[in-house]
Amino acid sequence: MKTIIRTITFLFFVLFTLSLSAQSIEGVWKTVDDNTGKTKSEVNITIENGRLYGTIIKLYKEPGEDPDPLCTECEGDLKDKKIIGMQIINGLKKRKDDWYKDSGIIDPENGKWYDCKIYLDEDNPNELKVRGYISFLYRTQTWYRVK
Repeated sequence: MKTIIRTITFLFFVLFTLSLSAQSIEGVWKTVDDNTGKTKSEVNITIENGRLYGTIIKLYKEPGEDPDPLCTECEGDLKDKKIIGMQIINGLKKRKDDWYKDSGIIDPENGKWYDCKIYLDEDNPNELKVRGYISFLYRTQTWYRVK
């Protein structure tokens, strides 16, 4: 009887651990252009000291486009820096069901910072909702987990 209880407990622990790891926000995410549906980039999301960061690790460019562009529209330290390797999500804090920070995400195409909220889709943990805010206006993108 003790063996059965131990086995059931062990299986429950393994399944619980697997379900938690499957829903981690960390990892590589594919961004998609809202208008064309084409993949734009891959962003590596990490959590360091309780803060969430995202770095562009790959860009998908059309033939003839600069494969390694600079952020010409950015200001300050990011001005004219390479977009590949750029940290575009900066230190979001964990809340109950999401991550958030004022001025937490930059759009390298226009150099503007936006308040940011990020959360996993409740129905599909392989989809990440990334919402940028200006005041009460917002736009939400869906990013897709790279397997």
